[in-house]
Amino acid sequence: MTTEPRVLTFPALDSATAAALLRAELALDVDPDDLVRDLAAGTQHGYVIVETRASEAFSSARIPGAINLPYRDMTPESVSRLDRDLVYVCYCESINCNAATKGALKLAELGFKVKRLSGGLTAWQAAGYPVDRETPALSLASAPTPRCAC
Repeated sequence: MTTEPRVLTFPALDSATAAALLRAELALDVDPDDLVRDLAAGTQHGYVIVETRASEAFSSARIPGAINLPYRDMTPESVSRLDRDLVYVCYCESINCNAATKGALKLAELGFKVKRLSGGLTAWQAAGYPVDRETPALSLASAPTPRCAC
């Protein structure tokens, strides 16, 4: 009895289609390692880091230099002072949170260029990268529900 591999249930894309889709994916996503290298080198020109969760989450932990623009508060008025020539790198809690996607979508619909940080703040911290805090870090026992505070 021959069993076909599950991995090949759906055939691989031809190389040109795969390359186009992967290029598009890289145009949308930012790797935490690339971002931290830019911050360390002082080469953070052309983009702004945007925390898309609520202000409470922003206060508890954020990527240095990030601005807080909760996706729920994004309106034409609230973003009217943003520079349309910049790229806005949106992030949220983790891959389990879609606040970055919601924020990036709203900004894109309002005419801004956007990217998302892969893995969000969780991936950033797991890599050992620094965070800024205004309030003490939340423990799991006292974390708000939902944990991502979006």
